[in-house]
Amino acid sequence: MGSEMSAVVTRGGAPQGRSIPADRRGSPTERATDARGEESSSSTRKPSAAPSPVSVRKLGDLMTRLKLRGVRREPRQGRPLRVAMIGQKGIPATFGGIEHHVEEVGARLAERGVVVTVYCRRSYAQEIPVEYRGMRLVVTPTVASKHLDAIVHSLTSTLHAMVSGTDVVHYHAPGPGLAAPLARYASRAKVVLTIHGLDHERAKWSGTAQRVLALAYWMSGRVPDAVVTVSKALADRYREDFTRPACYIPNGVSAAHFGEPLGRLASEFGLQAGGYVLFVGRIVPEKRPDLLIEAARHLPDGIKVVLVGESSFSDDYVTTIRTAAGADERLVLPGYLFGSELAAIYENAAVFVQPSDVEGLPLTLLEALSYKIPVVASNIPPHQEVLSACRCDRHRLFAAGDPDALAEELMAALALGERRPEPVTPDAERLLAPYDWDRSCGELLGVYCAITGHPAPSGRHGAGADGRGTAGIDRDPSGR
Repeated sequence: MGSEMSAVVTRGGAPQGRSIPADRRGSPTERATDARGEESSSSTRKPSAAPSPVSVRKLGDLMTRLKLRGVRREPRQGRPLRVAMIGQKGIPATFGGIEHHVEEVGARLAERGVVVTVYCRRSYAQEIPVEYRGMRLVVTPTVASKHLDAIVHSLTSTLHAMVSGTDVVHYHAPGPGLAAPLARYASRAKVVLTIHGLDHERAKWSGTAQRVLALAYWMSGRVPDAVVTVSKALADRYREDFTRPACYIPNGVSAAHFGEPLGRLASEFGLQAGGYVLFVGRIVPEKRPDLLIEAARHLPDGIKVVLVGESSFSDDYVTTIRTAAGADERLVLPGYLFGSELAAIYENAAVFVQPSDVEGLPLTLLEALSYKIPVVASNIPPHQEVLSACRCDRHRLFAAGDPDALAEELMAALALGERRPEPVTPDAERLLAPYDWDRSCGELLGVYCAITGHPAPSGRHGAGADGRGTAGIDRDPSGR
């Protein structure tokens, strides 16, 4: 199994066999440097080999047999807090909201002295370094299929974390959290689960998978030592469904990068500044790009619709979308975009559209606001949470699932943009004020310290007046 590890793990390609060039990885901010502006490190040592799934009784023999490199067994007192991140596909983040969340939070935790290990999947990117922005990256095995990928990777990562002396095993999403009982009841580690959305309600799952995810949701309110949600709406849902409250710690948003030219996007797809409406996200049923395509029939001539994204175990649905795009020259599907191209596609859009039926707290919505462009979004609770305090008429909500309502709001937003083409600056800055990665990192660190009894570093990290932080956490580290 050690052959699965190397200092730089070469992959068979990005999703759908596409290789992601190194200079195009990342979110709107370029990811060639770390948070300190230095080049990301990639050491020459081999990362730890990951154990295959075995019974908990054999974990001691497993560690001896594998001779895990990099596993430290010194006493827990007097050493840094150790956190294992499980559930993301990998970092450096290219596509995926959870991946960007883990990268931004994990890097800031590392800056504060936390030893952060991020577990990655082989299929996520062409190459994954051993270390990145202060975090240690470990590739563990999985089964590359729609129904087994996440849970198998979570199990192998959990076993590796358990024998590595981890203090906190932090799962992201209920599906990977199915492995949480192992970490909670068969190790000394504490368990945190962040809920980024209600996975069992996503339309891409059906039948057995949906029932398994419903079980994962049931477990998520009972097994972890702490549950974190990225939106108030999700925290309210957990308060209704379970007796234990959840901690509300929202996503943050990175600074926008202005001034990037459309370049090849203009020459290849005919895009012009202010001449298209924009969707960014996975092409999956619950995000409803089909609704935007239907509404596009009512748009003025010359306005294009750009769908940035690709499949996420939803190939049949993507085929339907691509078929529709082939019948309408105004529809543009450039696939995933990264770095400067993603920044350019945001900045030059006339309107950003978020038509989803199900969301947690979409980073793409926050990113669009950071580029100061008008937003039209479905009126589901997470979108209302972000946009309801809007004092201008440039950001608009429509009845979820209604293509006519979406078309009406799009037309109104485009008409306003023609009359007032200036950026939506003051309102965007006010709406984004609660979404700060540094503050969210501090609050998450407060959760870790509350459940482990680890000394809290200086700085603000507790619960605020808005209900954020460690509210509802049992602060007795000896209790289970």
